[in-house]
Amino acid sequence: MHTATFDRALRVVESLPEKQRDDLVEIVQRRLAEIRRDSLAHEIHEAREEYVRGKVRKGTVMELLEDLHQ
Repeated sequence: MHTATFDRALRVVESLPEKQRDDLVEIVQRRLAEIRRDSLAHEIHEAREEYVRGKVRKGTVMELLEDLHQ
């Protein structure tokens, strides 16, 4: 069913005039960029909260690798 919906969406987009297709692509690209920015901002916020709670450890790469092997 997902494939049918996707195919239907593609057909709708292909039926649009060229200018509208171009505008649609630009809008979708902007929205995807905004979603990625929001996601990154959320991850940064969570990382900062973990740092404040002391759930972040500092160390070298070698120390990390040693911890992983234990």
